[in-house]
Amino acid sequence: MVKIIYVEHNGARHPVDVPEGENLMEGAVQNNVPGIDGDCGGNAACATCHCYIPEQWEALTGERSELEESMLELADTAKPNSRLACQIKAAPALDGMEVLMPATQH
Repeated sequence: MVKIIYVEHNGARHPVDVPEGENLMEGAVQNNVPGIDGDCGGNAACATCHCYIPEQWEALTGERSELEESMLELADTAKPNSRLACQIKAAPALDGMEVLMPATQH
């Protein structure tokens, strides 16, 4: 299991053990973490799992695909460190990572 800490825009923290290989959106949805909706089921087609990855973790989460980039363009609150949680797989290197959520999802 990989400990991921989902942090709501108001600072509320939700530590979750996500199985290795599962994406971070699934980990949030299966544990009822507010602020991650995952309406498209993890297909990078809706941006309702938009999150921010702190700088120190960015290199460990991989590069954005073209599809992910195009979905993030739809997110009103996108920043350079924005990602779709459905596109990041839980891995031991991410143990302890905080995933920051915007105030609202698209």
